Amino acid sequence: MSHTATGRRTAAPAVVTALRVLSVLTVLVLLWQFVTAGPLVAGSQAADVHGTGAIVLHVVSGLTMVAAALVWRGGAALWPLVVAALVFALSFLQAYLGSNGPISVHVPGAMVLTVGAVLVAAWSFTGGVRGRR
Repeated sequence: MSHTATGRRTAAPAVVTALRVLSVLTVLVLLWQFVTAGPLVAGSQAADVHGTGAIVLHVVSGLTMVAAALVWRGGAALWPLVVAALVFALSFLQAYLGSNGPISVHVPGAMVLTVGAVLVAAWSFTGGVRGRR
């Protein structure tokens, strides 16, 4: 965190870069999950690859949430942190539903995760990420 000439707090450039990289990785992992879900629906044995992707999603979305928290502490808006936290939490619900729940709930849940992850990633490339407190 740094201070501008006007005394406003801003997130450090390295933290902003970390948020950008991690949020894009979250979207890419979700894309991977979509690619590996297709063969599962068709009856393939891709469950191990899809399950590994779920673990990677937990890690990357959790790190995205931490980076969003640091950016928020640097003066940025709160809503991207809330959305990143929801994506992280919902990734665990998605994993549970993928193993134990109906596919009719798992698929729409994946869409919600994707919308949230894309929102955070897109926002991370706007001027609002620098903070305005």
